[in-house]
Amino acid sequence: MPTFPADDGTVLFYRTAGYGPALVCLPGGPMQEAAYLGDLGGLPAQRRVITLDLRGTGRSATPVDVTSYRCDRLVDDVDALRAHLGLDQMDLLGHSAGANLAARYVEQHPERVRRLVLVTPSVKAVDIPISGGVRRRTAELRRGEPWFPDAFAALEAIIAGRAADDAFPSIAPFFYGRWDDQARAHRSAEDEQRNEEAALAFGADGAFDPPATRAALARLASPVLLLAGEVDLNSPPPAMAAFAELVPHAELVVQPGAGHFPWLDDPDRFTATIAGFLR
Repeated sequence: MPTFPADDGTVLFYRTAGYGPALVCLPGGPMQEAAYLGDLGGLPAQRRVITLDLRGTGRSATPVDVTSYRCDRLVDDVDALRAHLGLDQMDLLGHSAGANLAARYVEQHPERVRRLVLVTPSVKAVDIPISGGVRRRTAELRRGEPWFPDAFAALEAIIAGRAADDAFPSIAPFFYGRWDDQARAHRSAEDEQRNEEAALAFGADGAFDPPATRAALARLASPVLLLAGEVDLNSPPPAMAAFAELVPHAELVVQPGAGHFPWLDDPDRFTATIAGFLR
């Protein structure tokens, strides 16, 4: 089982699939087992894909100090993995909340990143506001689907600040380009894969420093790909365009018909986009 010790001795697990240059992948959630990434649409046919179970998730050990779940403190784990793999530089991919960790890693170790891929990234690390109106307009793209009325009503309640306990599960279809059996199975596995205590600590006070992260991204010489999903309620394309404007060498690609997990919606297009950028 491939493992390595973090600086504090916590034993961390990672998966390796495929051959060729390494692509280190950081999962979202936050603090969700990397298993939900699957094979990223077949990307291991193009690259050696390395997916990390962050501390306290999946097969990685639980740390003694639970404050070490904080996003900025996880940067040391990512660099320990890089060193364990013997890489002077690495290609780095962050999905969703994992993009916050990737951004903070770039802030501290810009010289270690050859190319950076941010897939439907969270914007907490760079503090980009996403209005209720933007989310409504993104959701409206799904109006013709049978589940839309109930899901849209739940979304309206969330935006208005009057959401019941079942509102957030009700909007799950908005996060997938197709609300089919595959998407339902993917969503149902999520709760068991996520460490809720760690998720709360991930964004605790001090986890993010948007001015510092923005400044670091503005100085970044490495090429950056931001991949957005056309119908992604979590990371809608207008917010992704604003994110791309922060980075001098950024390319924004909006995958048609894709939600928050674009490798599920169109694996071939997703893989071609990522592999083409990394080449």
